[in-house]
Amino acid sequence: MQEINVALIGYNFMGKAHSHAFENVPFFFDHGVKPVKKVIVGRTEHLVKQAAERFGWEEFATDWRDVIHREDIHVIDIATPTSSHIEIALEAAKAGKHIFCEKPLAMDAHEAHRMFEAAEQAGIVHMLGHNYRRVPAIGLAKKLIQDGRLGDIHHFRGVYLQDWLLDPNFPASWKLNKKVAGSGPHGDLNAHIVDLARYLVGEIDKVVGMEKTFVDKRPKVKVDDQLSSKLTAKGEMTEYEAVTVDDTTAFLAKFKNGAVGTFEATRFAGGRKNHERIEINGSKGSLVFDFERMNELEFWSNEDDLEVQGFRRIMVTEDVHPYINAWWPPGHIIGYQNTFVNEFADFFKAIKDKQQVYPNFYDGVMNNKVLDAVTKSIQSLTWENV
Repeated sequence: MQEINVALIGYNFMGKAHSHAFENVPFFFDHGVKPVKKVIVGRTEHLVKQAAERFGWEEFATDWRDVIHREDIHVIDIATPTSSHIEIALEAAKAGKHIFCEKPLAMDAHEAHRMFEAAEQAGIVHMLGHNYRRVPAIGLAKKLIQDGRLGDIHHFRGVYLQDWLLDPNFPASWKLNKKVAGSGPHGDLNAHIVDLARYLVGEIDKVVGMEKTFVDKRPKVKVDDQLSSKLTAKGEMTEYEAVTVDDTTAFLAKFKNGAVGTFEATRFAGGRKNHERIEINGSKGSLVFDFERMNELEFWSNEDDLEVQGFRRIMVTEDVHPYINAWWPPGHIIGYQNTFVNEFADFFKAIKDKQQVYPNFYDGVMNNKVLDAVTKSIQSLTWENV
C-alpha cells in the first residue's frame, strides 16, 4: 500500500467533503494507494484546530507556505476561495507537489493558464474538482453519447438553481465579494454545468449572456475568519456590505460541433436547494440527468418501437455502470459524498501510475474561457468568441 501524504488548505464545506473522501478511498477502491491526512491548514488557529480534530488530521497549521515546502508532503489540496488559488498552486507546482484544486480553477482564464503552465512544467499530476463527472449516471451518459446512441447532438440544456440568498436579510459572505469569489453563481454554479457540457457535448465556440443582482447590499457580520462560511448570529450584525457579484447569470451558447445550448445559474430560485439538471437532445435520442435523483438517468431513443417509445428511467446502480462495482449491491444507491471518493480514487491512482487525470488544469482554462466570454458578452451586449 503506497501512502501519499496530503496537505489540505481550507476546512469548511469542501474541506469536510475532501476529508471524508480521503478516509474512504482505500476502503472502497483497491488501487494500492492510501491517502494520509497529514496536515490541514487555515488562517484562524482555533478553527483549524477544531477541524483537524473533527476530520481526523494528524496536524494543523496556519501558514500554507510553510506546509507546501515540507518534504513529507506529496499533495496540496486547494479548497479555499477562488482568489487564493493561483498563489497557492504556483507555489505548490514550484515545490513539485501534485495538486488538486476546487473549481473554478481561477478568477479568469489568464490566471488559469498560468496555473496550467506551471503544473505542466513541474511534471506533476493536477486535477480540477468537478465531482459531478464522477456521478455514475453521468458516466453512463458519456458512454451512451460516445457509443452513438444519441446520434448528432442538437441541444444542451442546463440549469443550476439554489435559493439560499432569497431572503434579503441573509448576511454577507465572501461568496458575495467579487474580489474574493470572482463572481456569484456564474463561477460557482455555471462552472459545473459548463464542465458537464464540455465533457458530454464538446467545446463551446460562442456565447451571449445576461446577469442580474437582485439584492445589492446585505447585513455585514463579524466573522472569525474571512475564509470561513460560518456566520455569526443576526443579533451581531452592525452594518451593510455591498454585494459585488451576480445573483443570477444565464447565457446561450453555440458549440463547435453545431449544437446549441442554454445555461442558467441562480441563487434566487425559491424552493430549489441544489437543483442541477441537464438535458441533451440528439438526432437519435435524448438524455436527462437531475442531481436531486442522482442515481437515475432518463433515456429516450427513436430506435425503440413507436408503440413503446418514451423516456425510460435507468437506475444506475449495476456493476456494469461506472464506479458502482466499488460500492454496494445493485439498487443500493450512493450519495453526494461518494462522488468525492470516486474523484479522489482517480486522482491518487493517477499519482501512483504516473498518469494524468481529468478534468485537469487544462479543463480549468477552457472552463474559465467560457465564463470570461459570457462576462464579456454581458458588457458588450453581443455574442463573444470563447
